[in-house]
Amino acid sequence: MPRHKIFNDPVYGFVTVPYGIIFNLIEHPYFQRLRRIKQVSLTHYVYPGALHTRFHHALGAFHLMTEAIEALRFKGADISDEEAEAVKIAILLHDIGHGPFSHTLENTLINVHHERLSQLFMQKLNEEFKGALSLAIRIFDDSYPKKFLHQLVSSQLDMDRMDYLNRDSFFTGVYEGVIGYDRIIKMLAVHEGELVVEEKGIYSIEKFLIARRLMYWQVYLHKTVLSAEQMMIQALRRAKQIAKQGVKLYCPPNMELFIYNDFAEADFLSRRDELLEAFAGLDDADISASLKGWMKTEDRVLAFLATGLVNRRLFKLELADQPFSASYLETLGQKIDQWWRGPAEESAYLLLSGKESNHAYNPQSEEIKMLFKNGVAKPMSELLEPGLHFKNVTKYYVGYPKMG
Repeated sequence: MPRHKIFNDPVYGFVTVPYGIIFNLIEHPYFQRLRRIKQVSLTHYVYPGALHTRFHHALGAFHLMTEAIEALRFKGADISDEEAEAVKIAILLHDIGHGPFSHTLENTLINVHHERLSQLFMQKLNEEFKGALSLAIRIFDDSYPKKFLHQLVSSQLDMDRMDYLNRDSFFTGVYEGVIGYDRIIKMLAVHEGELVVEEKGIYSIEKFLIARRLMYWQVYLHKTVLSAEQMMIQALRRAKQIAKQGVKLYCPPNMELFIYNDFAEADFLSRRDELLEAFAGLDDADISASLKGWMKTEDRVLAFLATGLVNRRLFKLELADQPFSASYLETLGQKIDQWWRGPAEESAYLLLSGKESNHAYNPQSEEIKMLFKNGVAKPMSELLEPGLHFKNVTKYYVGYPKMG
């Protein structure tokens, strides 16, 4: 009998998955659900090829973790077979708590962070698999003594970031995001219990940070993508408001519970199995079906937003380096009121405003460390020239319907 399963991945080629607990987790309905959640939400409205899923990403991150463990062991890192399997499980399940369209609806449909939901799913799976995930959960939660194992799963240089930059670059065709992941992995080492990069890899790390900054502003926070995502948030907010008034809205069965109720973390803790099972039934298809149904709803605002999303009639979005003045926002609001010719409570949904921030590297967070030949490990903040790497770039946006 074969000892492993092979997946053909368009980014890395063949990805080998051993039979046993890891393959069984991939086969589980909770994990298979990730096939139905887009990795980069509505980015395909700008880059038509960006239709890859969280399933693709989780397998890719698992593959990189397998290579990283091999590279570290080659350099003498103390990683037992049990620890290797556990850290692979941790990276495989790191995104299992994502809701429909990934980050977009995280604080709209439910008010629980996806990492917290991932923890709850892992606890539930641990019970189903009779404690086989206990060590993986400790690594995921950073409560296991070998800190470098957690850093491989979650840090400023983890296998999650390494895969999504590579994968999202591949599927969008934005090649500025391509990174030398293979060289970076070969340069990894363990020093005083922490993950470090050998000094020969410093330029690969610098390229990694530049790629991350470019991908954020060119892909993830592209103004058209931002417009679509904010419209979707407004559509869900409007639907939930209507639902609170007792109006019967079209909803697929899996969606109805979350439209007519507001759930927070406390609810998921007190009703874990019930709400996790309901949440596990939610995916992009439920949101898409709802939007198509809402195109014909009697509520004018919801119908307008849903139609715009389905037919890609998106709001015009302006970006600026400084906050928009109150007078400008007031003028826009008045124009929308005159154009909409409806109650102000309705037209308020048609003016989007807010801000988005990103920095390629955060020196305030746990730093990437470079290991020099003299045995000294230095943080990247001491090695990079100050500037764009450290700068927290904030852009302000305002969006509104095209009223021509």
